[in-house]
Amino acid sequence: MISTTSSNGLIRPHSCKLAMLHRFMDGAIIVSALNIGSRLLGIQLHEDYALAAAWAVTFFLLFAEAGGIYNSWRLDPVRREALQVLLTWLSAVGVLVVLAFLMEASAILSRSVVMAWVLITPLLMVALRILARFWLRALRKHGRNTRTLAFAGAGALAQKIFASVESAPWMGLKVVGEFDDRAPDRLFHGHLPEDGPALVGGFSRLVEDARAGKVDYVYITLPMLAEKRIIKLVGDLADTTASVYVVPDFFVFELQHARWFNMDGIPMVSVFESPFYGVDGWLKRAEDLLLGSLILLLISPLMLLIAEGVKLTSPGPAIFKQRRYGLNGEVVEVWKFRSMTVCEDGARVQQARKGDARITPFGAFLRRTSLDELPQFINVLQGTMSVVGPRPHAIAHNEQYRVLIHGYMLRHKVKPGITDWAQVNGWRGETDTLEKMQKRVEYDLAYIRDWSLWGDIKIVWMTLWKGFVGKNAY
Repeated sequence: MISTTSSNGLIRPHSCKLAMLHRFMDGAIIVSALNIGSRLLGIQLHEDYALAAAWAVTFFLLFAEAGGIYNSWRLDPVRREALQVLLTWLSAVGVLVVLAFLMEASAILSRSVVMAWVLITPLLMVALRILARFWLRALRKHGRNTRTLAFAGAGALAQKIFASVESAPWMGLKVVGEFDDRAPDRLFHGHLPEDGPALVGGFSRLVEDARAGKVDYVYITLPMLAEKRIIKLVGDLADTTASVYVVPDFFVFELQHARWFNMDGIPMVSVFESPFYGVDGWLKRAEDLLLGSLILLLISPLMLLIAEGVKLTSPGPAIFKQRRYGLNGEVVEVWKFRSMTVCEDGARVQQARKGDARITPFGAFLRRTSLDELPQFINVLQGTMSVVGPRPHAIAHNEQYRVLIHGYMLRHKVKPGITDWAQVNGWRGETDTLEKMQKRVEYDLAYIRDWSLWGDIKIVWMTLWKGFVGKNAY
């Protein structure tokens, strides 16, 4: 049975056996495409190609896991899935190219074979996915491999799952309706949604239909407070052959990458959690080290010039270190080129304003172009910051806004970043009103909730084009 996934409330499931088969098929395609390319060009493969294929499979599967390809393909349109596959493969190829360059192994492999391999692989992967969709739809169109689904409990949770099922007909689920003992005037304030499942009857009717074999799956979508009714209903359905699933009503919580945990057989749900858990944490760190090292290498001459410019234009140190909250609220030092005549880092820190007398002329240029942030790439290599993540605020500002904005401290479930989703969407600079800070926090939490490797790449790309200079940067 396939559970629904959503970033708005439902917990992401563990991979099923079909997803494992999908991973195996992708790995087989990568190896097969290399053989196809070599045969077309008449070039004999040797053991170095086998090593390259093994690395390609490894990196592709790692990036695919980070991108959620195997979790969400059933609910994604084929165009989006094809784009995800292409980006994942190109990322894996990019890492292979860097490794080949560093190991001076690029001359060992035929460039013609590699180019053919790069082109053939995504074509075969996309073709496989299109064929799988057509095959599943054909089966379900003829009534094969379909199952009936009933909701025990009318409400928002049932409506949400119903919408997901309806948008994915290839899942083969036929919704027979909702069952609830409550009077219709108590449901949805007396107005049942027209686009939702029909209200068929009460729980006794549901049990009768399940006993008669009319219902294959039952999703119990009652509120968490209805514990006694859930227990009784589960007991009644035990006398049927229906598969019963209790869907917890987690809409009462604000979920940030919620996950199932199992402690000595006891299932638990993490409500507030960092997205960088397990493999994702390693992937995020690898991204920071790779991008941070590359960028720092490129900008080192520029940083030396800026440091000299700061020293020549105003008295004081070239680097200004300010204490900020980092991962899990721990205090870290964030480095910047000094752009003011003061180095404030006390209990009260005044934000920079337009025409601020504390800003030096050279510092104003640095702030407008965000060049004052460049030393933070050193923080990235130190491990206290990320290339992409919520922008760090002064400790005084954190203490101020944590009592004014609900969920503010959830920003610190991840490392602070040099650029972020809020910045590239125009929410940078002075937050002279509470609404501006609320908007920035809203974007920060959206980034944490929906994090993906591709999202980070998108933010870096947007930063290059419009994230450095802005009307609020002063």
